[in-house]
Amino acid sequence: MPRLVPWAAETAGAVIRCPLPSFVSRDVEPGTATQREWETLSETTAEKASASFTDLGVSAEIVRELKGRGIRAPFPIQTMTIPDGLAGRDVCGRAQTGSGKTLAFGIPMIERTRPARRGRPEALVLVPTRELCSQVSEELRPLAAAHGLRLVAVYGGAPMKAQIDRIKKGADLIVATPGRLIDLIDRRLVSMAAVECAVIDEADQMADMGFLPQVHAIMREIKGTPQVMLFSATLDGAVRGLVNSYLHDPVRHEVETSGDIVEEQTHRFIAVHHMDKAKVASVIIGGVRRTLVFVGTRRNADRVTSKLRDEGVKARAIHGDKRQRDREKALADFADGRLPALVATNVAARGLHIEDVDIVLHYDPPQDYKSFIHRSGRTARAGETGLVVTLVEWDQVEDVQRLQRASGLNYEIVKMYSNDERLTNLVGFEPGEVEVRRTSDVEISRRFRTRRRRR
Repeated sequence: MPRLVPWAAETAGAVIRCPLPSFVSRDVEPGTATQREWETLSETTAEKASASFTDLGVSAEIVRELKGRGIRAPFPIQTMTIPDGLAGRDVCGRAQTGSGKTLAFGIPMIERTRPARRGRPEALVLVPTRELCSQVSEELRPLAAAHGLRLVAVYGGAPMKAQIDRIKKGADLIVATPGRLIDLIDRRLVSMAAVECAVIDEADQMADMGFLPQVHAIMREIKGTPQVMLFSATLDGAVRGLVNSYLHDPVRHEVETSGDIVEEQTHRFIAVHHMDKAKVASVIIGGVRRTLVFVGTRRNADRVTSKLRDEGVKARAIHGDKRQRDREKALADFADGRLPALVATNVAARGLHIEDVDIVLHYDPPQDYKSFIHRSGRTARAGETGLVVTLVEWDQVEDVQRLQRASGLNYEIVKMYSNDERLTNLVGFEPGEVEVRRTSDVEISRRFRTRRRRR
């Protein structure tokens, strides 16, 4: 169950409207202003907990469209953000993957957008990757159409002429990756001068991928003082610079769990032999409908895909060297259940929102804790359950144990071969809990000598 944590305002006069539920406690002095503030927030939460989209001020046209897609009740980040977005406030949001951020900013943006002049959109959404650009566009386009608005997606890796033609036909809202949008601005095919609402989504990933200079360049093209909404998993470093530069007296909202690991995720760590690794993976994949397989490099994505196919698994890879139409086809087939295994690199899968991913399989363990959390977050989204499996070769134990220490997942790394019956029911299998300790220098030296002899 997520908890809503009030975010201390960092600028004078900032309005804190992130409600605090009654089940969250905090030591306060009786009768103080702090106690009264938190009591008021708790009362607000009780009122909002059962709020519908209509109660939040969403128009009948959009409510009807949402119901047609089976969306009837808002998630916490939507409950908190939509009223402030509709009121025209700048919003700074922090929420875990799969929390419903797209509708949280998309609904108020669409409600406040008017039909635009040709080449001068009224609303802009910046996202870090082409896959995320496509997904956000697909989610928001029906809502925009319900208001008589035209939404155009602009991203690299696809023919520019087709995107230019769509903009010329009319673009009230644009969802874009920074690089392609700058190309269009430089060619004077689109202007940001009329933008009244700008959204920066996955801002921390923008920073990680080196896109912040382009984001700053685009934001400087916007005239006047538009409404700005920014969403990010973290708000430190360069992301804080974006907040300070472009958000004015923002309302700050946060939805988080007690830790970075989602409670609905089940984690298993499996020790495997290199020669048996693909077979182990194929057995795991064969027991469910959708498995997202993560690898470290583009080259390994193709290699692992080939190995899985040799084991009879229908698999395809997505990475930066693939053509955009091939990537989109693989994603569509995976989302529709026609493709049971999608092999991806970290960058290609950033920001992906695919519902009902049964298993995230770390075929290559990630190099850092942040990547581990991001990868794992592709399953157990929006309150659903999911399984995360990490395959560990003998020389990766120390690195994986470091990830375990950081995440508090002190589970035994269990050795299994491809004929192990436990692989078909890893959720039912309960590994023991162990104290993850740092490997001694003597052990590291022994492993290094063994590795050199094997080479």
